[in-house]
Amino acid sequence: MRFLIVFILSCTLAFSQENNLINVYNRDQISLNGDWNYIVDPYENGFYNYRYQPFENSATPGKAAFFMNSKPENESDLVEYDFDSSDIISVPGDWNTQKEKLFYYEGTLWYKKSFNYQKSKDDNKVFVYFDAVNYQADVYLNGKKLGKHIGGFTPFNFEITNLLKQKENFLVVKVDNKRKKEGVPTLNTDWLNYGGITRDVRLVEVPENFVKDYVIQLNPDDNTQIKGFITLSGKDIAKKKVELSIPDLQLTKELITDENGTASIDIQVKNMIYWEPEHPYLHKILIKTTTDFIEDQIGFRTIKTKGHDILLNDKSIFLKGICLHEESPINKGRGHTKEDAKQLLNWAKELGCNYVRLAHYPHNEHMVRLADKMGIMVWEENPVYWTIEWENKDTYKNAENQLIEVIDRDKNRASVIIWSMANETPTSEARNLFLTNLAKKTKALDPTRLISAALEQHDYKDSKVIRTIDDPFAEVVDILSFNQYIGWYDGLPEKCNDISWKIVQDKPVLISEFGAGAKHGFHGDNLTRWSEEYQANLYTETLKMLDRVEQLRGFSPWILVDFRSPRRVLPEIQDGYNRKGLISEKGEKKEAFDVLRKYYEQKK
Repeated sequence: MRFLIVFILSCTLAFSQENNLINVYNRDQISLNGDWNYIVDPYENGFYNYRYQPFENSATPGKAAFFMNSKPENESDLVEYDFDSSDIISVPGDWNTQKEKLFYYEGTLWYKKSFNYQKSKDDNKVFVYFDAVNYQADVYLNGKKLGKHIGGFTPFNFEITNLLKQKENFLVVKVDNKRKKEGVPTLNTDWLNYGGITRDVRLVEVPENFVKDYVIQLNPDDNTQIKGFITLSGKDIAKKKVELSIPDLQLTKELITDENGTASIDIQVKNMIYWEPEHPYLHKILIKTTTDFIEDQIGFRTIKTKGHDILLNDKSIFLKGICLHEESPINKGRGHTKEDAKQLLNWAKELGCNYVRLAHYPHNEHMVRLADKMGIMVWEENPVYWTIEWENKDTYKNAENQLIEVIDRDKNRASVIIWSMANETPTSEARNLFLTNLAKKTKALDPTRLISAALEQHDYKDSKVIRTIDDPFAEVVDILSFNQYIGWYDGLPEKCNDISWKIVQDKPVLISEFGAGAKHGFHGDNLTRWSEEYQANLYTETLKMLDRVEQLRGFSPWILVDFRSPRRVLPEIQDGYNRKGLISEKGEKKEAFDVLRKYYEQKK
């Protein structure tokens, strides 16, 4: 495979701004987390006038525009809102579980945070960085529009250097989580549409000339060669020295930037320590210029396929996995803390997993950073879910931009081995083109990882007992993944005994989902729906069935923990939760947890 990483983030997209800062996780920063004032605005009166014209289109928006944070100038002055006397909400966090009246609210909330800021050096630049806002964010500082971001699970930032004051800055964010037909994801999902500023917000100060981007990876075709680049941003960035150090390899390399400020990396290394689940070694990486210094922790490994095998560092592996949603096992809302991620990954390790599928959207950065340290391989997924507007050009740009942003954030994480394009999407000419274009973009951005998608299984040549994958996109992916629910949506668990599989593609097979619902503490026989016994029996029968798939190289059953979903309304059983978890929302393990754990103990 040719090693070529080209980040095409400067292209003009309706849903994007200039490149995000790289490695904010390890940069000096000032947190804007904490209490923010908020206003509920279902009619968007703070954004539009009574003729439904945006205030921001006017040279003088006036006091009615909420982003102006106006105050009455005298006792006769009319201003019909006041952030400072409005209610308080915690950031990061969803509004659904913080405010009972907003549990199912879909619409606009305005957030406001006031702060002071003193730069450490006059010519430094300052950015405001959002880890994620669901779904659309319009961002203003001191009454001026910074920009817009669409997509609820990826980071974005804006430079605020020229608008920043030492005292009494006010940051206003209009957050709109309404589901949209043209959105990504679209109207119909199987999880709660949490709204709000759901991840961290910080101010990041960097030198005028700073390290803008870098990729430091192994060449997939030569695991003794480190390849990549380092790019600078600022003035006079051509022919500048950049020092790359990897202390534990006793490696220091001086690089010189080209006319675009990019320095190529091409280094042969002896005695490389490779990252793998049993020994997730991370190398300290130091990048130094005359003005900037940045540190990262990067694992070196190769991931590829050969025939039916998935090869990690040229050794065949079996992916013992589980699916995860980004719900907090601690606070019961949208997960966002390192503690949330650690609890979920610790449960996965207890289950015997070496791999997790992050469904159905990019999760927070804590998850992949911890997976790096804990030796857990990761499937990351773009939220192209079920049926979206395949022929809508803006929908495609939206999906592509969200994919670009997660790849940009996580491209140096050793744990990430699979980029997933979609989940359970019905085949059509427009859909095939949509996903194929996403796959091409992904390979152009990052050819060091594998591409997959959660496809659907079908009957083989009208047989009712032989299943196959009949999908043109199966020819595009590196790993053939599909969801199947034989024994739950398709017959009873005993049907697993009758089903066989005819997989014609010469690729490794990964079962991206299987499972059954069960209410913790509800018991019955093996045929009693919703009982722990039914779920455990289905796991037993499914595992025996899947072992008969010749190309099987892993699976990620659905799902680790019960999670909220408005689709799941059965009283006293679901109560607004999808019950396919192996652990309840209260942290209680069901019988099927041990069934899968024992299987993984025996699986090499």
